[in-house]
Order: sequence, then structure tokens, then C-alpha cells
Amino acid sequence: MDYFQSGNVRLAYRVEGTGDPIVLVHGFASTHAVNWIEPGWVDTLVGAGRQVVMFDLRGHGESDDLYDPIDYDRGFMAADILALLDHLGITQADIMGYSLGAMLSLRFAMDYPGRCRSIILAGVGDRLFAPSGQIEPVVEALLADSLHDAKTPVGRAFRAFADKNGQDREALAACYQVPRDKLTDADLARVETPVLVVAGDRDEIAGSAERLAQPFPNGEAVTILRRDHMRTVGDPTYKKAVLAFLQKA
Repeated sequence: MDYFQSGNVRLAYRVEGTGDPIVLVHGFASTHAVNWIEPGWVDTLVGAGRQVVMFDLRGHGESDDLYDPIDYDRGFMAADILALLDHLGITQADIMGYSLGAMLSLRFAMDYPGRCRSIILAGVGDRLFAPSGQIEPVVEALLADSLHDAKTPVGRAFRAFADKNGQDREALAACYQVPRDKLTDADLARVETPVLVVAGDRDEIAGSAERLAQPFPNGEAVTILRRDHMRTVGDPTYKKAVLAFLQKA
């Protein structure tokens, strides 16, 4: 892994392949490897002639762990993407994020529209901006003495995922306490960048990809059959949709 600075935070990154760059932004409690290498995304994109840029979010993987929720402000985390592009001398890139990574990708496109060629928002739908109602149970599960002490299915799922990936659970708890951005359809209508929204039809966390895509002037959606939040990540239909979208974006 190589490293770059975003303000006072050191973040780990990795670059594979050559060609037009695409930045991949992983989800909560994941890492660049778990989200993008293991499901075959890097091989797929490099094979399609793209340069793949990945990094571990602050508080995740090999990047710095931070323990104050204010350090996970979504504006700061979107600016981490900008710092990575600047570090690599990349003027403009396609951006693809999954779940939390999709939220950050959208925030990046809104804050820095000139740096974004297109955005792919995966593992999200029309529940993207709804209050999650899960902040307290997930935080409690992450900080509990053991997985058995987690009180809700969502809390247990995130705790098990964090443990599997060897994450710093205290840092993740700080990250999860930050409320979601509150955006309206009017806000989304101002995003002129081409947007692809992808979600599984059994993804209860995401909701409807079609309804999220509707307000974007250049938005389109793909719903993957018989896939939930975790099983969408490496789905072949998802990969085919992304490659087709990138060719015309």
C-alpha cells in the first residue's frame, strides 16, 4: 500500500492498471480489498482498459483510525477523494462507491463537479437520505464485549462484518454516529454528471434504485434480481451494467 495525506489524516491507497481512471470508494466497515479486489472488480475494470484507484476510508483498513465523530464529517470524507486525485495528478475521474462509499461519491460530485466525469452509486436507493434509525443499535453492537451482546439483526451484521475484516470497532462507531446528508430531489436535480444507481431488489437497506435515480437529469438505474445488500457487490449483472455505463458516460 502507498499513502497520501488529506489534511492531518494519512490514508492508504492502491493503483492498478492504466487508462482512464476510476476511483472506487468502499462501504462502511469494509476495505478496498474486501469491497473491490475480492469480488473481482479490479480484474474486471483493468481488463476493460481502466486505471483503478482504491483507498481505505479514514477509520478503515490501513488508513488512520480516528475516534471523534466530527472527524468523519461527510464533507471531510469527500475531500479525501479530492486529496487522492490531487496526490496522483488526476484532473477528472469516474467515481464508483458502494453503500457509504456511494454517499461519499455523491457528496464528492456535488462539492467538486468539475473533477467528476460520472458517478456510480451502488448499494443505495431511495432510502439513502432517510434517517437510518439504526445508529444507536449499530454503535452499541460495535462497542459491545462480544457479538452475542448485539441486540438487533443490523447491529449483529455490522459487528460480524467488522470482526471478520479486523477493523478498529471504536473508530467505526465514531464514523457511524455521523448523520446522513439531508438532500432533496431538488438538490439531486442540480447534479448534471451522468449517474448510475445500482441496488438489489432484496436490499432492505438501500430501497429502490429507480426512485433514487429519477431526480438526476442524467440518471439511470439497474435493479439486480434476488440480491440483498451484501450479495450485490460482486454480481455479474452489476459489473456488466457498470462497463456499459462507463462506455457511454
